Amino acid sequence: MKLVLENITKRFDDKTIIENANFTFEKGKIYGLLGRNGAGKTTLFNCISRNLILDEGMIATENDGQLNKNYDNTEIGFVYTQPHLPAFMTAYEFIKFFMEINSGRIEHPKTPEEYLDSVGIEREDQHRLLKDFSHGMQNKVQMLASLMVKPPVLLLDEPLTSFDVVAAHEMKELILQMKSESIVIFSTHILQLAQDLCDEIVLLHHRKLNQVDSSRIHDKDFENEIIDLLSDKETLDTPEAKEV
Repeated sequence: MKLVLENITKRFDDKTIIENANFTFEKGKIYGLLGRNGAGKTTLFNCISRNLILDEGMIATENDGQLNKNYDNTEIGFVYTQPHLPAFMTAYEFIKFFMEINSGRIEHPKTPEEYLDSVGIEREDQHRLLKDFSHGMQNKVQMLASLMVKPPVLLLDEPLTSFDVVAAHEMKELILQMKSESIVIFSTHILQLAQDLCDEIVLLHHRKLNQVDSSRIHDKDFENEIIDLLSDKETLDTPEAKEV
């Protein structure tokens, strides 16, 4: 499976956020999306998930060479930076409800307790209201819901930033497991995280998407090169800068 972005443009009033950008994401890889604050990473995710309408261009899924421009938004799992959870439910109630409404999409279902155990939510916390959870605990529950249904495309907007060391390690392992099931794309400001998890790194800079040479990800000078690219006002507008 592939996710194909072709000549996409998104504007807000007179400000162009993404302009004539192209990229193809493939199943079996984890992509790190890097860009400066305000570059449009969350906007791009909202376009892919159909929360925003493109001004120009096309986003489609591709299976066996067949493009689907009208894919259902249920094919996209989107884990937001700020958790979107029903505050009036307990973690147990939410996961049980989520399982019921997605009964046909969850393979080999477990119990709500087992799912919550798997992301480190203690049994005594599983019956607390979600509104009383810390930001990190809410993010665990939100990510768990997406992982349970194994969506064809999984978008992670600034994952792991609110997790402690142990929880971050647990989430990394879950993300790596999703690699075989989904196209995984996550945005981050933490280059080390992208280096640890990613098969490919994509820069969103000057409204374009540019792939970094994956063979360079673990080079000792990689961080400085990425900083130079994202700091330079002209570099990524030239064909020579398509690969680091």
